[in-house]
Amino acid sequence: MTSKFTELAIDCADPHGLARFWCAVLGYVVQDEDDGTVTIGSPAVPEGRDRPGPVPPTLTFARVPEGKTVKNRLHIDVNPTDMDRDEEVRRLLDLGARHADVGQGDERWVVLADPEGNEFCVLADRCP
Repeated sequence: MTSKFTELAIDCADPHGLARFWCAVLGYVVQDEDDGTVTIGSPAVPEGRDRPGPVPPTLTFARVPEGKTVKNRLHIDVNPTDMDRDEEVRRLLDLGARHADVGQGDERWVVLADPEGNEFCVLADRCP
C-alpha cells in the first residue's frame, strides 16, 4: 500500500489573491474556501477519496501572519501545454509573476516567483 500526492499546502498573506493567480496559471478552479483558506484543483478530476490512479494535486492556500523570508525548500514546476517556454513565461509575467534569481545560472528552465514571492520553475522540455 502507498500514499498518493493529492494536495500541496501553501502559507500566504492573501489566499484569495494567490488562488486567483494559480487558477489562471494552471487552469484550475476554486473547490473550497472558508475563513483564511482557499483550495483550488483541476476541474477535470472527480472528487472522492477512492478515485484510482494519480491525480493532479490540489493547492490549498492558508493565511498566516508571517511573511516569506528565504528561498523555498519545495517549489512547483510547470510545463507549458500549448505554447513554448518563452511564450508561457511572458503569459505568467502578465498574470503577475516576476523573474527570480535563486542562483540557478544558465539553465533550460526559467525561475519565476508568484505574487507573494514563492519561486516556481517553467520547464522547457521535461514532461511528468
